[in-house]
This record gives sequence, C-alpha cells and structure tokens, in this order.
Amino acid sequence: MVMDLLSFFTSLLNVVCEMAPYLLLGFLIAGVLHVFVPQKFYANYLSRNNRLSVLWAALLGVPLPLCSCGVIPTAIGLKNEKASKGAIASFLIATPQTGIDSILATFSLMGLGFAIIRPVAALITGVCGGLLVNRLVREEDIREDTTASCQVETGNRIWRVLKYGYYDMIRDIGLRLLIGLVVAALIQVAVPDEFFLSFGSQPLVQMLVILAIAVPMYICSTGSIPVAAALMMKGLSPGAALVMLMAGPAVNLASILVVHKAMGRRFTWIYLMTIVVFAVLFGLLLNATELFTFHSSLFTSNGACCMTSALPSPFKLICATILTLLIIFALMMKLFSKFSTKKPLDPDVVVYRVEDMHCSHCEAAVVRAVEDVPGVEKAKASASANTLTIKGPATEEAIRTAVEGIGYAFKGRI
Repeated sequence: MVMDLLSFFTSLLNVVCEMAPYLLLGFLIAGVLHVFVPQKFYANYLSRNNRLSVLWAALLGVPLPLCSCGVIPTAIGLKNEKASKGAIASFLIATPQTGIDSILATFSLMGLGFAIIRPVAALITGVCGGLLVNRLVREEDIREDTTASCQVETGNRIWRVLKYGYYDMIRDIGLRLLIGLVVAALIQVAVPDEFFLSFGSQPLVQMLVILAIAVPMYICSTGSIPVAAALMMKGLSPGAALVMLMAGPAVNLASILVVHKAMGRRFTWIYLMTIVVFAVLFGLLLNATELFTFHSSLFTSNGACCMTSALPSPFKLICATILTLLIIFALMMKLFSKFSTKKPLDPDVVVYRVEDMHCSHCEAAVVRAVEDVPGVEKAKASASANTLTIKGPATEEAIRTAVEGIGYAFKGRI
C-alpha cells in the first residue's frame, strides 16, 4: 500500500514536471494571441464562400486555445460577421483539437512526432469538413443570429496577457487538467502493464472503444494528453491514442446539441461524422506507418511517465511548483465565486440562472449576447456559479431570447 502511494505520487510528480515548463510557455503565448489579435482579424479572412476561407479558418483555429464549448460562441460570432458556412465548420472542427499550449504539452510527454501529427490532423480534418459543408449545406439551412456583438477589452495589455494566460485559462481548464494528471498517475499504478495488448490483433476495436468514451465526454485538449500517454504505456496503440487526442477535445454531447440548435441538423451531422471518421483514419494511418516504432521508443525513453526515483531537474521542479500554485489559486477563486452569489440588494439588479457555461469564453459570449438588449446597463456572467447578473430594467423575456439564441440554457430568476 505504501509502495503504491509512493509510486502514484512519483508518477504524478514526473508528469507534472515534464508538462509544466511547456504549459507555462503555452499559456503565455495564448494570452498574447488573445490580447493582440482582434476577433475581426479572423472574420476578415473567413467571409468569402470559397476554399481559401476554409483553409484560413483551420489555420487560424489550430493555435487558438479554445475548448469544444468555448469555440462555439466564437464560431457563432464569426457567423454574425458573415463568415462562410464552410469556414465556420472548419473552425469548429480544427480549433478545439489542439492549441499552442497543448502542442507544447504534447511534445513534452509524447515526443515530436505526436506534436507534429496532432495539429496537422486537426488542420486536414477541419479543411475537409469545411469543404463538405460548403458542398452539402445550403446557406438557408444555417439559422441567422444577431444577438452577439463585438466586445472591446480595455486596460494594460501586458496585464491582460498575464491575466488571460495565467488566470482565466487555468481557471477554465485547471480542474480538467488536474483530473487528467491524477488519472494518468492512477493508470500507471493500477492498470496492469500491456493491458491493451489483448486488443493487439484488433486495433480498430481499441479506436471504437476510445470513441465511445471520448465523444460524449467533455475533455480539453491539454487534459487529454497525460491520459493518452499513460494508456500508451499500458499497451494502447499510438493510433488509438491519437483518436483520443483528436475526438475527445473536438466534440462532446453539449457541443453537439448547441451546434444542432445554432447551425442545423445537416451541418451537425457533417461536423460530427468528419471528426469521427478522420480520427479513425489518422489512427489507422499512424498504426500502419513506421511512426509506430518511433513514437513508442521516443515516449518510453522520454521518461515522462516512467516511475524513477531520480528527482526532476530544479528548473522543472520550479515550473511545476509555479503551475501548481496557479492552479490552486484559480480553482479556489472559482470555488469562492460559486458560493458567494447573493441576492442583490439593488432592486434594479436581477440574477438569472444560465446553464451550459463552462469557461471564460462562454461567459464573454453570454455577456455579449445581452449587452444590446434594451434596458441592460451592465451584465456579468459566472460559469462556476451558473449565473447571469443584469443591472437595468430589461425584461426577463428579452434576456431569455438573447441567451437561448446563442445556445445556452436560461432557467429564469434565482
């Protein structure tokens, strides 16, 4: 029992130390992209109904650190900026599969090969999905929505970069990242070595099992990395691991329902089937190439998930400590905000319950949606508390229309 706990914490420490330097760098770059690249920059390249706009959507989406729920309001905003239907699909498919933070984290745990093939697969999948939508979905099949507006952020840019990268992002994915790290360490200790080799003659079965688990679940592109890495150490094929890294972050049950509501049934089926089919195809391709040996040997020799008694380098320990403190602080603030919602004393302030918000991007989308509602003087959304606070004489029905118009569940006053 003591040895199992020691093995668990040793494995957890090694994984955190391997990922921490790359995650801290990735969060910083994500903050720079968020602050210095305006949303209209993306819309300018996506408005034409041609193949080039589909390619631009995937290229612009791959480095963005948006999860499968956060990407939807952004895509709806692009739709309101008159982006083409194929570009919207390409952005929805490619963006949540990876991001600059997850690319660096993938390199830290799974090697250069996975760090390259992951964004390439996301790019190709997004482009192909967008081209299919352009060909098979009519413009009138996509519902119009005019509730979103462009919100201009103000304040010192350096502070906004640091706040977004090291607070907002960690608040959004910190819990899922922590769960992923703990699950990875548990797999190292609890799952027998070469467990998945029992499916060795049926790699497609492995992929289908992973799809059945990953598609409905909500998992971020970064949080999926340590889990996929640990499963590979237990015999999961590289192709099945790639399926998890592609399909898990790209889609979940909530995003399917919202896309269906905002974009229509045909669009949703193409969006979902493109992700599933291309994840399996890339998984089979990876298993069939020489990359299998390269990835396996690199991953094993990397030492990220191998339990050794040697401590990581001082630099990695410092980065792991900083990352751990940032996660603890962000999660404590998130927990505090969840339980600190009180009945407003001001009669002109109303608190509504809004569900299906998962991150700061969801909060921003809800706020943007209600800002232009007549009578709204100020709005604030909290994903952790599932609340929307409105100051002003706006009617509940008008707020409901704005919130439901972008795919979130409006539950009325608290």
